[in-house]
Amino acid sequence: MRTLFVTGPGGAGRTTVAAATAQAAAAQGSRTLLLGDDPHGVDGVTVKAVDPARHFRAELLALQERAATALDLFGARRLDDDELTPLPGAAELALLRAVGEAQLGPYDLVVVDLPPTAQALAALALPAQLRRYVRRLLPPERQAARALRPMLAQLAGVPMPAQWLYESAARWDAHLAGVQAVIESEDTAVRIVAEPGPAGADAVRTAAMGLALYGLRTESVLANRVLPGGSADPWLAGLAAQQDKVLAQWRGDGLPVAEVAHLGRDPRGGDDLAALGVPAPGHVAPQETWPIDDRLADDGILVWRIPLPGAVREELDLVRRGDELAVTAGEFRRIVPLPSALRRCTVSGAGLADGELGIRFTPDPGLWPQGRQTT
Repeated sequence: MRTLFVTGPGGAGRTTVAAATAQAAAAQGSRTLLLGDDPHGVDGVTVKAVDPARHFRAELLALQERAATALDLFGARRLDDDELTPLPGAAELALLRAVGEAQLGPYDLVVVDLPPTAQALAALALPAQLRRYVRRLLPPERQAARALRPMLAQLAGVPMPAQWLYESAARWDAHLAGVQAVIESEDTAVRIVAEPGPAGADAVRTAAMGLALYGLRTESVLANRVLPGGSADPWLAGLAAQQDKVLAQWRGDGLPVAEVAHLGRDPRGGDDLAALGVPAPGHVAPQETWPIDDRLADDGILVWRIPLPGAVREELDLVRRGDELAVTAGEFRRIVPLPSALRRCTVSGAGLADGELGIRFTPDPGLWPQGRQTT
């Protein structure tokens, strides 16, 4: 099963493009599911709306039921269904659950209408981040001591962490791992939707950089609402020329660009979606994520190469914390574990060139076996 996430800046028409993408795939014979609120009436596509409020209530009430013993111990009052309203982050969690559940359906393609870019990337990064937090706060290896907790509680005179807490953590970790596997799969890619203008150019640069930082593959950039050239109206001709300039810039940057024509009206129904000419999802070749370059091994240096198209030096920051590396690019930040070879090295420098951040590592003599090649 393939998964295609569709995002872009607010107002760029990503919901329309997501619907048109799903319809184009269905027209080619793919069993297609569209996740998201679709007002267009898509032909031949199964559409499923995500309800954050319902998901939030169901999850919180289930957690409350599992924690009933602990809540009763502290004299807590139970929350009722009709008094629950979603908290920030509920929409992202509901969407991620829907993405995971969609993998069990009879579909060839799942098209996901994501929120605007910054919010979308935060949602796609959420499973890995939450798994890291859960494992730090409730390390799996400590669960082996569960049998000792009743005795320790009696000796200490205070209740110890209940078994339901670790069981809940294990369930969350399993669920998040499944969603993370979908996001990181070679069968998953992202389609960026933007209007080819100054604001759209900045949005695409930011989106491409953020996607690369999180290791996500860009399937294409859909230039939406492209005006026809040759207009006798000077105002329209000027806008079309501005769009052509941005389109040339995107193609010059090596982005896979497809154009979606402006219909002169808001698309309504399947016929209008077909008239847009949005292409069905294309194949994205697998690529190695963040490769380690050992070509400099003769100098005793290893280089970890991180593609960051559109990044500038002033937006970058690196921090090493033990066996992890925190990389900040603009408004995005990712914490990743170092590969085993680099854990025995010290960071000796970094440089940005041609949209790629190269981080140099020097083997630590105290940790690197003597006589061993860096390769």
